[in-house]
Amino acid sequence: MSTITQVHLNELKQRIAELNYAYYVLDNPLISDAQYDELYRQLVEIEKHHPEWITPDSPTQRVGDKPLSHFESVTHAVPMFSLDNAFSQEDLMDFQRRVKERLNAQGEIEFSAEPKMDGLAINIRYEKGQLIQATTRGDGLVGEDVTHNIRTIHSVPLHLLGDGWPEILEVRGEVFMSKKVFNQLNSEYITRGEKPFANPRNAAAGTLRQLDPKIAAQRKLSLYLYGWGQISDDWQLPDTYDAAIACFKTWGLPTNPDAQVVKGAQGMSEYYEMLIEKRASMPYEIDGIVYKVNALNTHQRLGFTAKAPRWAIARKFPAEEVWTRLLDIEIQVGRTGALTPVARLEPVAVGGVVVSNATLHNQDEIERKDVRIGDMVIVRRAGDVIPEVVGPVLAQRPADVRQFVMPHFCPECGSEVVKETDKAVYRCTGGLYCPAQRKRALQHFVSRKAMDIVGLGDKLIEQLGALEIVKHPDDLYRLEVETLAAMERMASKSAQKVIDAIESSKQTTLARFVFALGIPEVGEVTAKNLAHHFLSLDAIQQADKEQLLEVADVGEIVAEHIVTFFQQPHNQEVIKGLLEAGIHWPTPEQKAVVEDSVFANKVVVLTGSLQQLSRTDAKQKLEAMGAKVTGSVSAKTDYVIAGEKAGSKLTKAEQLGISVLTEAEWIEMMGEMNG
Repeated sequence: MSTITQVHLNELKQRIAELNYAYYVLDNPLISDAQYDELYRQLVEIEKHHPEWITPDSPTQRVGDKPLSHFESVTHAVPMFSLDNAFSQEDLMDFQRRVKERLNAQGEIEFSAEPKMDGLAINIRYEKGQLIQATTRGDGLVGEDVTHNIRTIHSVPLHLLGDGWPEILEVRGEVFMSKKVFNQLNSEYITRGEKPFANPRNAAAGTLRQLDPKIAAQRKLSLYLYGWGQISDDWQLPDTYDAAIACFKTWGLPTNPDAQVVKGAQGMSEYYEMLIEKRASMPYEIDGIVYKVNALNTHQRLGFTAKAPRWAIARKFPAEEVWTRLLDIEIQVGRTGALTPVARLEPVAVGGVVVSNATLHNQDEIERKDVRIGDMVIVRRAGDVIPEVVGPVLAQRPADVRQFVMPHFCPECGSEVVKETDKAVYRCTGGLYCPAQRKRALQHFVSRKAMDIVGLGDKLIEQLGALEIVKHPDDLYRLEVETLAAMERMASKSAQKVIDAIESSKQTTLARFVFALGIPEVGEVTAKNLAHHFLSLDAIQQADKEQLLEVADVGEIVAEHIVTFFQQPHNQEVIKGLLEAGIHWPTPEQKAVVEDSVFANKVVVLTGSLQQLSRTDAKQKLEAMGAKVTGSVSAKTDYVIAGEKAGSKLTKAEQLGISVLTEAEWIEMMGEMNG
């Protein structure tokens, strides 16, 4: 480290800042994540040896602040005005007419058009290119200092890139949370039993008001620039708004990629139609469009009202939250058997669309929100195909509301409904029989690792199901060439191939057959373990929970699923039909286990690339020695066999103090046992 200089450090910081700009602002990574991590590691190492060289604009200092005890108030150098709203095309036309009259303009006015982000306004102050302070809008005159949280946003440069920037530059933008991050955050909250955020704006606001920047950093906020506040008097702004924003972008500041320059009423209208159509697919929430007169020399002439500029307006989209009556709650059975409560609503226009259905997610959510049949409820669309019920309007709750109760039997097939242990999911147990699960059950049944029926693709299964020719897997074995040949894109020759494949599938193994049944949580490995443990289908069907728990890879939840599945009369009926169709298999061979093996009843994980054996061969050898080979490392793991380029599994094993063997050490142990 003795040859490292501050010049080298500054070059490294500059390079990382440019890479952050390319990745977070331009969405155009210049190097791989691993290469970036190596540069960042070098920077950390240098600063570790030279702490006196650490500056606030270093990429390592994004979450360097200590938690605050409170927020400081800050008076804005230039007030942060709000905008007047246009709720219709007529309002927008009136705005343009007023602009033209005040400017005495004859031709079409040029406007900058930008999505109106549904977030929080922020003012970020740079001095000599370095981020000094960030404040919320507040009341427009006084805001709160949230610098510690704004510094955690990777798209916001801690030091401006390039050169030519003014000594003082205040930029203004909208802080928001993307839909993807919002959904991940809420999923984590729900899993922990905590109250989720109502919407991304609410989540972004809660994040900005965190006193601990580490929490803000975990929530991955974003920002898009939309204007500026104070700028040094000696720096000349470009002639137009869009040129000024483009200039700021060259300094590393994030700008909205959907911004455009439009002309006149026609241009504004076309942009509105384009954006409202695109709205649902956008990665973030918007609630309208902001139009600004593009020529900056007109802004002073147009001036301000008491609270808003006369050169800008917000064209609002139709409301995305409305109130309506919850008429009933019905159950929808998904393709995996999960029961989802769906709200039947008094039809209402929300987000520009009339809706009468909305998702309620699950029983736990209904109880958490205290939603009852007959309530006046808040409905939020937010671009979703099926809107969401946010909650009840308690002040308008009628006396005769009814609480929802999850049915005990599937409304589609009458099979028993069970609640999954430690989950909010209620599931229909009629997997092979239930019409709602038909397509998925059939696709799984014919798949390569199950019954391996070549030629029965998704589209053909869909056709057969839609025509109700095939309702359950046993119906496949009653198909005839003539029936298949009449299907779309089929002919006699291809139909015969499918019939031949169905006939061939009758010769299978018990493990494949059990896997093909699609029992929840029973994968290929578990099916194989069941087959080798019980040796017959009858024994598996009659096994109780305690007997099933003796099988490798079967825990409490899996055992419950197996018992429940085989208890259902519908499933028994389909299995009987499959056996009567001629499906058969040889009795599985019991594995010969070396009783005195060091690996007997031990949990082993293979990781990395093995050189002398394939992963499959190694697994078979271990299982022959009585080992239980699993795919993940846990406190129950006894050995980890690490080949070349072993990664996170090896790291976790070392952290847990689990015995780690190299491939050579393991093979030597196996040789000693065989000897």
